Amino acid sequence: MRMSSTIRTGRTVKRTTRAAATLAVAALALSLTACGGGDDNGGGGDGDKGGASKQPASSVTLPKLDGESLEVAAVWTGTEQENFKKVLAEFEKRTGAKVTFVPAQDPIINFLGSKIAGGAPPDVAMLPQPGAIKQAVEKGWAKPLGAEAAKELGENYSQGWQDIGKVDGKQYGVYYKAANKSLIWYNAQVFENAGAAEPKTWDELLNTAQMIYDSGVTPFSVGGADGWTLTDWFENVYLSQAGPEKYDQLAKHEIKWTDPSVKEALTTLAEIWGKKDFVAGGASGALQTEFPASVTQTFTGGEQPKAGMVYEGDFVQVNIGETKAKVGTDAKVFPFPAVGDTAPVVSGGDAAVVFKDSKASQALATWLASPDAAAIQAKLGGFLSPNKSVDASVYPNDVQKKIAEALVAAGDDFRFDMSDQAPQAFGGTPGKGEWKVLQDFLKNPKDVAGAQAKLEADAAAAYGD
Repeated sequence: MRMSSTIRTGRTVKRTTRAAATLAVAALALSLTACGGGDDNGGGGDGDKGGASKQPASSVTLPKLDGESLEVAAVWTGTEQENFKKVLAEFEKRTGAKVTFVPAQDPIINFLGSKIAGGAPPDVAMLPQPGAIKQAVEKGWAKPLGAEAAKELGENYSQGWQDIGKVDGKQYGVYYKAANKSLIWYNAQVFENAGAAEPKTWDELLNTAQMIYDSGVTPFSVGGADGWTLTDWFENVYLSQAGPEKYDQLAKHEIKWTDPSVKEALTTLAEIWGKKDFVAGGASGALQTEFPASVTQTFTGGEQPKAGMVYEGDFVQVNIGETKAKVGTDAKVFPFPAVGDTAPVVSGGDAAVVFKDSKASQALATWLASPDAAAIQAKLGGFLSPNKSVDASVYPNDVQKKIAEALVAAGDDFRFDMSDQAPQAFGGTPGKGEWKVLQDFLKNPKDVAGAQAKLEADAAAAYGD
């Protein structure tokens, strides 16, 4: 998933067929014309917008848990953490249990390892990578879902979303939260001042960036202090440019990072990362900018914000909500442009996994698999659910509603990103592996060969090749 300390739901699903890409892009295009006006609040709200009354008051049966206490660990911070706590509060209300949120750090597997070594594992943890679920199972930490949680999951999720929470055929994960990560958000006033239009191809994106630069505003804001944002940049470019077959091969390390397709993607990225004055603060400034600030600095400062565009997922709306900008009017969005023949369509997810098997922990997993739970956070903005039973009308604005509808409509046609499939030492650890190499590449985008060599060395070590 990362936000403030990483809204990374970054953990990323790649949809690769042309049909899915067309569907999602069309839905997003519709969302931009459908929204507008002051009621489109992407960052939060009182929860009364979006027709929440259409969501059933109670569609899931939960046991009475008076006197029971639970701990839930996740890396979520800030607004996202507060919104999730409202979901936990409703669980408390319905069951009588007491739930404590435990802030975790990246990589969460290491955090959980230290808790388990100390004899104090959380009851449930939200894991942002299928690789992390697999590791938790292999270490004997994760517990399979019980019958009630599995039943709720089966009723509300497509088979694909169920399968990515399985290890060796057993169900361990409930993908409570998802994200569309093929989006570029822009300051509408900046685009208007520059006479710029929404680009559909990479070349058009470069032209748009030049127009914004010529108007006196830096084109891109990049949250380079959080390495996961840079892997997401790479994955969108690589998927669109190299195609799904190469993508799958690289994800499994069946081809090396020294492959020409990686060289092509890095060279393409350098057309933005290496262009003088195209990135706010330059490389050094970007590497000191955490993800939340990369968003807020794009939508503050009047007609002279620090940047005109910022790349990341639908959850950007949470951070836009911390500014005065309104989603759909001041802050707009377009799909990540096609670098190759097909525009990339990327999504991610965070899964609830049980670490202490009990009636209470299984009930919480069941709750998080229900449309009731997802609808609470969906109303608050900056959140997507892969739960197909959630009424799309609960989302607080048309942008979010259309993105959610496209996510559910894509069904089983997705795959998780490379960094999530990779061993965590390579694909999910701050200051190491792919995160660190791409940060170094942002600093020196001329050294494509050096970046490839380091990526391959780190990958080979992590995969044990």
